[in-house]
Amino acid sequence: MSAIHQVLLAGSGASYQIQNSLRFRASNSAYLTRTPASGGSQTTYTFSYWMKRGALGAQQTHFSVATNSQNYFALGFGFINNNNQLDFLYAESNVITARKQTSRVFRDPSAWYHVVAVLDTTNATAADRLRIYINGVRETSFSASTDPTQNTNQHGWNTAVANYIGVAKPTYALYHDGYLANVYFIDGQALTPSSFGQADATTGVWAPKAYSGTYGTNGFFLQFKDAASTTTIGYDTSGNSNNWTTSGISVTSGVTFDQMLDTPTNNYCVLNPLDRYQVTLSNANMSMSVGNAYPNNVRSTVTLSSGKWYWEALVNSGSGTYNHSFSITKDSFSVSGGTYSNSSNPGAGWTWDSASDNSIYVNNSLVTNTLSKPAANDIVMMAYDADSGKVWFGLNGTWNNSGNPSGGTNQSGTVSSGSMTPTLTAYGTSNNGFSVNFGQRAFSYTPPSGFKALNTANLSVPSIKKPSLYMDATLRTGTGATASVSSLGFQPDLVWIKSRSAATNNNLFDSARGATIGLVSQNANAEYTDANSLTAFNSNGYSLGSDASSRGVNINTNTYVDWAWKEGAAPGFDIVTYTGNGANRTVSHALGAAPACYVVKYRSGSNADEWFMYHKALGATKYIRWSQALGSFAGSTYWQDTAPTSSVFSIGTNTAVNTNTSLYVAYLWSEIDGFSKFGSYTGNASSDGPFVFCGFRPRWIYIKGDNATSGRQYDTARLTNEAKSPLYFNAANAESAEANGIDILSNGFKVRWSDSVINGSGTTYIFMAFAEAPFKYARAR
Repeated sequence: MSAIHQVLLAGSGASYQIQNSLRFRASNSAYLTRTPASGGSQTTYTFSYWMKRGALGAQQTHFSVATNSQNYFALGFGFINNNNQLDFLYAESNVITARKQTSRVFRDPSAWYHVVAVLDTTNATAADRLRIYINGVRETSFSASTDPTQNTNQHGWNTAVANYIGVAKPTYALYHDGYLANVYFIDGQALTPSSFGQADATTGVWAPKAYSGTYGTNGFFLQFKDAASTTTIGYDTSGNSNNWTTSGISVTSGVTFDQMLDTPTNNYCVLNPLDRYQVTLSNANMSMSVGNAYPNNVRSTVTLSSGKWYWEALVNSGSGTYNHSFSITKDSFSVSGGTYSNSSNPGAGWTWDSASDNSIYVNNSLVTNTLSKPAANDIVMMAYDADSGKVWFGLNGTWNNSGNPSGGTNQSGTVSSGSMTPTLTAYGTSNNGFSVNFGQRAFSYTPPSGFKALNTANLSVPSIKKPSLYMDATLRTGTGATASVSSLGFQPDLVWIKSRSAATNNNLFDSARGATIGLVSQNANAEYTDANSLTAFNSNGYSLGSDASSRGVNINTNTYVDWAWKEGAAPGFDIVTYTGNGANRTVSHALGAAPACYVVKYRSGSNADEWFMYHKALGATKYIRWSQALGSFAGSTYWQDTAPTSSVFSIGTNTAVNTNTSLYVAYLWSEIDGFSKFGSYTGNASSDGPFVFCGFRPRWIYIKGDNATSGRQYDTARLTNEAKSPLYFNAANAESAEANGIDILSNGFKVRWSDSVINGSGTTYIFMAFAEAPFKYARAR
């Protein structure tokens, strides 16, 4: 490892570090093979490996054997189809004799998954003979499931025939495109994930640990740590010397170098297949190419809001007409909306074409460019100081305008404030595009002093490392008798209770108004007092009464989801109660930062009104009726057309927010990096909907369109990664299943439905999101 990369790896934090992964390029037909000298156990063994996805939607294999066209074993994605489900199967005479195919899909290319797959046909319980675990949690829902016969020998894998990693061979050519790390095979033992990983004590996230057990006859451990040759890269480090032969793997320096620093303990930025338009990605999301008219854009998996960063790209230029843009763009940039230099998407970009253009733009203004127009195989460079907004562009080791990023001088330009995402644009001939390097392999040129590679180890440490200490979602079944929830990591100040199985109220209780005093989000009713509702806020949860009424807090056999928040400046949440005075005024809050979102509710009296929301994406001139399926409205009598500050928010004379002598409650949230996000996106009416970067893996998401549709709420307590069953703030409806929804990912979410409720063409959608894990630590979903 070079000295440069040793520096760039510093500070990753985990106690057990995985140093390398191996990139499998499907475009180069990459795979590993080994033929055991003799067979091992055919009834009991365990696979454990970490993987990061490259291409999505394709049939891909991680491990396979095929003794002939009708007998085969496979473990990988969609061996039967390209549906992104994980398959673990055996077949004899072309009949599947054992199989587990997960119900859920795996479409997160931005972080790492840990997979443990176990065969144990000696197990007396049929359902336990094939087991799959993802990130330490057992998969229990399958779209296809066939249990093997007890004590049967599953011939194929672990016999004295060619075994494969990264492809289905010899009959099928289903190549893995992505990364593998810490690949274990344990011959003769049925193990659990705890042999290979554990929950991190600080973050709660599943993390790798060193395996300390035995391996068995054909067991192996592939760390891919020796890149001296294509032979040594496949060496087994278990002590068994069960080495693997590589094919299509390169250890030649440059864009084909396949030993990566991208690992589960130091996750690197790649190009994002969920945030692209008319672009073909390859080489495990490190190369992009196009072959049609513009715009053809792809953004990366990391958005930068602080720190100093450096990255490179090799230029791929075909013959004929072409255009390139090497840039950073703001959140407002639409991958289908044009090139970087679109005036509505300010940032910084270097553009050039096959004719004469060779220009650098910053904030859509042309700036001095002293660099030659890049040609095929040239290296373009970018340094970005997110704290100052300064950007430097370079070519083959020379900075534009004699720039000095290390000294902070002669920058190409300075961008306006806001987070920025590395973005690539190209159009023209089929080979036109880039091969990018964010530091997962050696840079071609030495990064400027103080500038870092784009990886999670180098991301700033979030103020909240374990979000479940401040916000969480809990599932339970009603009892109709006194009960308690004691699974939270905090004493809640706001608890929101909703039945999943029945049409009951959305009941909200908060510590400012006190236990037993509820509000309902789907109507304008005044608050109520019910001694049988939520009866106490406890150090690790809350107590519930018998709920003899029809309010729906604890009805016997009903299933529930409860959402809870802790108040404080650290999590950016404040509860404010005030008495109206009928005149323009300000109300103090204790966030210490300007709220990004707040809702106000008239608590009492015969004129109790709806819930009214301010959201920073709409601005202070508009409001949303939280309890209605309506769009936004303009009205200066609500917020006085005045944005909130770090100490106050403004209310006007409207009776909904400020009736004289009437009581109100307001819930206010500020944005906390890595924990909460309040933003917007524009719909495109496609099943390939917008990708939204949050900077964390969400636990809870609310989406509301600026149109006459209901807001949707999703959470990962009810839904793991493919969220299709929303609940509604403005309706008492039970949980519903919809055709599509959103994918909840390690760094945000992806809209997968073309319906206008979350993705109408040109419609603005606001969202609120709270974290399950900051992206710095998150696992793929």
